[in-house]
Amino acid sequence: MKYYRPLPDCLTIKESEIEGLGLIAKNNIVKDTNLGISHVYHVDFDDNYIRTPLGGFINYSEGPNCKIYQTVSGYELHTTKNIKIGEELTLKYNLYNPTK
Repeated sequence: MKYYRPLPDCLTIKESEIEGLGLIAKNNIVKDTNLGISHVYHVDFDDNYIRTPLGGFINYSEGPNCKIYQTVSGYELHTTKNIKIGEELTLKYNLYNPTK
């Protein structure tokens, strides 16, 4: 049986140098790693999505190291670069559309 984990073992939530709290690598993470579900589709929520900890704690950057991909049930967060221990994961997004 597969259990939901709010974060993969390679990540933690810590104070961010960008804003508030952010996703920080606990291990080296290779490019093209699927880190899991960042947003779940649900019609009863604003903008029709519920953010998971991956979606709620990732900070914006003009030079991101992650990207999200749409699935049938929401969005998944994937790395676009190799990420080193202690590095913050970032995403380039639009407040109302996480894919922009």
